Amino acid sequence: MSEPIFVDEPGSQPDAPPAKFALWALGFRPFYLLASIFAALSIPLWVAQYAGVLPAAYLHGPALHGHEMLFGYTLAVVAGFLFTAGRNWTGQPTPTGAALLAFALLWIAGRVMVLTPYAITAALVNAAFPVAVAVGLAIPLAKSRNRRNYFFVGLLLMLGAAVLAVHLSWLGMLAWPERASLQAGLDVVLFIIAVMGGRVIPMFTNNGIADTRATRHPLIERLALGSILVLLGADILQAPTGAIAVIALVAALAHAARLYLWQPWRTFATPLVWVLHAAYAWIVVYLVLRALAAIGLVAEPLATHALTIGVIGGMTIGMMTRTARGHTGRPLVADGFEVACYLFVQCAALVRVFGPMVLPNAYLSIVIGSAVCWSGGFALYAIRYWPVLSRARLDGKPG
Repeated sequence: MSEPIFVDEPGSQPDAPPAKFALWALGFRPFYLLASIFAALSIPLWVAQYAGVLPAAYLHGPALHGHEMLFGYTLAVVAGFLFTAGRNWTGQPTPTGAALLAFALLWIAGRVMVLTPYAITAALVNAAFPVAVAVGLAIPLAKSRNRRNYFFVGLLLMLGAAVLAVHLSWLGMLAWPERASLQAGLDVVLFIIAVMGGRVIPMFTNNGIADTRATRHPLIERLALGSILVLLGADILQAPTGAIAVIALVAALAHAARLYLWQPWRTFATPLVWVLHAAYAWIVVYLVLRALAAIGLVAEPLATHALTIGVIGGMTIGMMTRTARGHTGRPLVADGFEVACYLFVQCAALVRVFGPMVLPNAYLSIVIGSAVCWSGGFALYAIRYWPVLSRARLDGKPG
């Protein structure tokens, strides 16, 4: 049996959370809060710029928007997740207190520097963050000889290389398309989600829903994860579009089979579980659209947003609620606020991906509508979870 990803320890609830300030007690606390606030604010600013109603540019072009949502929002959630899970995997401490504050300040510095003319400093700061997180995770993994999870360190270093490549392309110091680096970064994040989804979704499904038999088949597991790595390699090598289409379709079939074995149809009455299944289903949608985009049948941004909003947005909001509940001693049951967050993000994905197919002449309205849904979901999370993330556990335990 594999080691637990998170130790869900809901305890008895007092009438009110303890008043003790605990934002720096464990990695998920500051990074989930920062990520949700950034997600809620960044997208409205970008869409206001896109619609031409912002007096001055917030971000200089779509590539920087992609950069911020991938290397800003997504990496913040990944950092919080791995610092929290890493402590459970290893039994060793991960960054807390002043060290965790330093990580958060480095992330904030990256968000600020991309808005300034100091391009070289922005490159160094943004590349430094995933590398620093890799070091922060590598130390407890090495001390405990937890070889099973060493590969996360390598993936974080790859993200550091990807963000640096993007900046070097902007600076004219690297003859490499910025889009290729962003796509490689997205592939790495997709692989992280596929790995973690395979570990937690069947477990959460079986633990949370009686008489469910979510299973994993070794061959399908290898094919599902291996196909994402092949797609990553193809994107790095800038393989022909026909090859990309074939790889993406094979991957879609593998992930559809994987999801089927997890019995998603049994999860509808359990929001903390169905939100993860819904996010994973978007992987299949993304891969199919990626194949169709490669042969020119759909626009590439539709596939990209199936991944960024549907997969990444859906999976992160699901894990940010569940792990925050478990690690603050709360019952593992979603309330109305959390279900609203899930529905907002799912609506954002549906509108952004399928809206342009149905109403191509209403593209700007569709983008705005999707942005409102996305921002509403993450603003609600930030408001709802500020007291949860900033105060000590209900049961008095550390973390």
